[in-house]
Amino acid sequence: MKHAGQRTPHQAKAKRQAANEIARGFAQAVAAHNAGSHLQAQALCEQVLQRQPDHFNALHLLGTSKFATQQFAEAERLLKRAVALEPRSAAAHYHLALAQFALRQFNAARASCELALAVQPNFPLALNNLGNALNELDELERAVECYSRAIAYKPDYAEAFYNRGAVLSRLERFAEALVSFDRALALQPAHALALDTRGVALIELRRFDDAIESIERALAIRPNFANACVHRGRALASLGQFDRAIADYEKALSISPELEIALLGLTAAYLLTHRIADATATALRALAVAPDSAHALAIAGQCCARCGDVEGAIRHFDRALALKPNFTYLITEKIFALDAAPWAGAVEHQEVRREWWDRIGSKLAPQSPVRYPNARDPARRIVLGYVSSDFRNHSAALCFGEVLRNHDHTAFEVVCYSCSPIRDSMTEELERSADRWVDASRLSDEELAERIRADRIDILIDLSGHTAGNRLPVFARKPAPIAVSGFGSGSGTGLPTVDYLFADPVSTPPDVRHLYPERIYDLPCLITLGAPPAESRTLEPPCIAKGHVTFGVFNRIEKISANNIPVWSRILGAVPGSRLVLKNFALADPALAHQMVAKFVAHGIAADRITCLGQTTRGEHLAAYGGIDICLDPFPYNGGASTWEALHMAVPVVALLGNRSSGRAAAAILSSIGLTDWIANDEAGYVDVAVRHAAQPEQLRKLRQELADRIASSASGNTVLYTKAVEEAYRGFWKEYCGRSGAAA
Repeated sequence: MKHAGQRTPHQAKAKRQAANEIARGFAQAVAAHNAGSHLQAQALCEQVLQRQPDHFNALHLLGTSKFATQQFAEAERLLKRAVALEPRSAAAHYHLALAQFALRQFNAARASCELALAVQPNFPLALNNLGNALNELDELERAVECYSRAIAYKPDYAEAFYNRGAVLSRLERFAEALVSFDRALALQPAHALALDTRGVALIELRRFDDAIESIERALAIRPNFANACVHRGRALASLGQFDRAIADYEKALSISPELEIALLGLTAAYLLTHRIADATATALRALAVAPDSAHALAIAGQCCARCGDVEGAIRHFDRALALKPNFTYLITEKIFALDAAPWAGAVEHQEVRREWWDRIGSKLAPQSPVRYPNARDPARRIVLGYVSSDFRNHSAALCFGEVLRNHDHTAFEVVCYSCSPIRDSMTEELERSADRWVDASRLSDEELAERIRADRIDILIDLSGHTAGNRLPVFARKPAPIAVSGFGSGSGTGLPTVDYLFADPVSTPPDVRHLYPERIYDLPCLITLGAPPAESRTLEPPCIAKGHVTFGVFNRIEKISANNIPVWSRILGAVPGSRLVLKNFALADPALAHQMVAKFVAHGIAADRITCLGQTTRGEHLAAYGGIDICLDPFPYNGGASTWEALHMAVPVVALLGNRSSGRAAAAILSSIGLTDWIANDEAGYVDVAVRHAAQPEQLRKLRQELADRIASSASGNTVLYTKAVEEAYRGFWKEYCGRSGAAA
């Protein structure tokens, strides 16, 4: 009789036969998997598991095959069973991590990769996937370390080079990213993602032509690569080639109609080409696709601002900043929008600038006193560096251009750092006014700072403030001994690394100066403007011939706040037969013009009393003043160049004295030439000033004939005298710097 547990030869043979059949079935599954026949491989693995449920290799292979057919949840379930059976299998942990990553379980994927690496530390695939998980979890520095370790074990690992480049780009270490992308492409030249993402890094490095070349290589490999179309559009827009950029964004949307970055790029291009209605519609599409996207909220806010809806703009910007607190461009947009907010005074303006400094600028500033090689000779020729993206046909250039033209080059060497690729007739003229001209449009902020140091600039002048195209990150790095902000925004930069701010006593009164980190230096006026040709002026008020007064507003639409329409409507109602001409490039958009007229109609003004004019040539623009009797300056965001321009064209301006620099600029200009009776302290006074002067056509005629001489004899309007005041300021700043003890700034 056989003992318990003792097998007969027949039973042993049957067991061997079953084991052989399982082995053959698994071998067939492996062969099918390797041949890409995943459904067959899965069926064979399931047959094996029916006979042996704890067959680790079959579970592992079935899970891997399920992953290959994108059955990620089933793959995860099977691979969890596999690693429970064999916790020392690095490959099983790795494949489980892949399934978890596909399911967006990034913490779980990280843990599985770490278990794989605990078993096999020199496992480059697991290191690469761990880097991917850490990237998704925003642990970017650790992700870079993982990719670098993977590359150390596998020097020909193109995907790890690509992934490292992508994360370095997220860290804004674009030059390092470029090295990784180039290495990936040396190993795998047809890596379309690497070519495209390399292009994005080149855009950030302001190497736009190189970016386009790289992205076009990606598109040659993948013609319907929607993201690459968007990125090429972005590079083209940076070069001012907006029509081509729009075509690229539209192509991307034809491929992927809900691609957020394409909608955002198209909206931005529409804004830059003054297609406000199209921009607004596209921004709404972007928000519908991504309602919680900081970028979509930001671009929608910009559209609101361009339509004069400042409250809507700030509401969008605040929501976006709650999602992305360190969004540099967004803080700048909010700063710009606050200029038009009626409730925002000097305190609010400085608070948001301090926010930019705390979140952005302070991270770039030198951590210890900087030593400069500049010779400390108070009497020598001072090297001035002017930084702007507006050395072109732009209202800002009409102001600071006069200082450039009138500089004493025996006492000052003038270096201009032009940060826009756009060149026009104004660019050519301003370049002739400089001793040295640097095309800084292709230089990153760090590269520009290094160039300024190498050029040994003594006084670096910001001409933009927080307006579009500014290079304030360069000023945060303190590349010159002295930094000044002027002629751009009287509200200042908020940067402690900017030493001085040009202002005047009216725009920046003494009781708010303690709020500014910059030291305030008073010029005769915040800005000046050169006189147009005398023959372009119309000295006779048009109301005398027409029999009715024509008011004019030749300002940006975003300066026309909700407060303006009812006040201007009251003026029109109080001056019988009067008309109002609104002129701005944005009003070429029929939808926006209709919307603007409707606002007046809602306040009881007939539509035929409102005329909207769009963009014209410079000559036509100046000629349009010939039909205006009195200009109405917007509030709380005043004109600047437009205020001077009206006065130069012999058209007086009504202004309201506001509660922040941008709301006091017009009053500062009028005060500087003695026209204080055209300044009101409140809305009722503003209406009274306009109505009173409109009723005195002979006084208007007398003033129009006097204005040119009044301006020319003033220190604010005479650009030669104004420039001398600026140069006296520079010399004083330099003498003070030279008198300080020690070599550090």
